[in-house]
Amino acid sequence: MSVYALTPLAQADIFDIWCYLAEDSQDAADRVEQAIYDACARLGEAPRRGHSRSDLTSRSLRFWTLTRYPHYTVVYRPETAPVQVVAVLHGKRNIQRILKQRA
Repeated sequence: MSVYALTPLAQADIFDIWCYLAEDSQDAADRVEQAIYDACARLGEAPRRGHSRSDLTSRSLRFWTLTRYPHYTVVYRPETAPVQVVAVLHGKRNIQRILKQRA
């Protein structure tokens, strides 16, 4: 059984990140993509690792910034089984607006 599930929008986020990075380097895109999947797996095993962000959403979502690639954040629902990843976003994007659209 998987410890996490990606929503279709989260899958699209990862694909978009990969495509953007691959314009410069497919190897770099692959490394970031793998780091995202690894982070999702770790969060699935220990869903309370992330932190809440009441400044961004009132929903019970948690946020985890990738250690090696701190520009990227995984947004997930810790109470679901498996953990549901709802977004993977670059920190310069308007995360609050994006999450509101995904409500």
